Amino acid sequence: MIDLPGKSTLQVYPVSEGAVTIEFGKTIDEDIVNRVNAFDRLLHQKGLPGMYQTVPAYASLTVFFDLQTLLDAPLPGKTGFDKARAYLLGLNEQAGDFEDAGQSKIITIPVCYGGAFGDDLEYVAGYTKLNSAAVIKLHSEVVYKVCMIGFIPGFAYLGGLNPLLQIPRKPTPVKVSPGAVGIAGAQTGIYPLETPGGWQIIGRTPMRLFDAKRSQPSLLKTNDKVKFEPISLSEFEKYSGG
Repeated sequence: MIDLPGKSTLQVYPVSEGAVTIEFGKTIDEDIVNRVNAFDRLLHQKGLPGMYQTVPAYASLTVFFDLQTLLDAPLPGKTGFDKARAYLLGLNEQAGDFEDAGQSKIITIPVCYGGAFGDDLEYVAGYTKLNSAAVIKLHSEVVYKVCMIGFIPGFAYLGGLNPLLQIPRKPTPVKVSPGAVGIAGAQTGIYPLETPGGWQIIGRTPMRLFDAKRSQPSLLKTNDKVKFEPISLSEFEKYSGG
């Protein structure tokens, strides 16, 4: 366990011989997300011996490392887990001062809401007892935070959805087009690729969220901020070159 100054105790547990997970909490909470991202930045700045990848989530951070490199490091403990844990404990005091150090940018995402691009907009409006215009306004007036990248390449889970728009997932996943903007529970997000999905689709963006040919394939990354900008169908087609 790691004690952050003024924070609750963290749980550190092994995932495999070459990975450990640090658990910061059990809820979707912006403060917890900030702590996860802060600790992730600190790890990348300091570098756990043998570390080659980290995977931040809403309330946890999984750290992958080369086991032999870590075993050869002059850290207390006999196993990879013992050494990783000792190292993380050593970062404890630094983590408390590192939380506000991360810089994030705001990325504006144009979205054409409703119609053929947002099949579920009217359903969301009925479920939330709002009209479509109010759903669009509430969804587009917030600056969201990229809490994590998951289940397919470039899919960003965005925190900050207005509680008035919270709605259950679909009972059965359907085929979702690239650029589809959806909401589910307390989250909103953008599907970067065609894939089965169960979120309620309220619009689509002409922007390409993931392109393997780009130097940075994913447009969004953890800790970025996102603002949606409503656009018309003609603006969507102009943006797409159609």
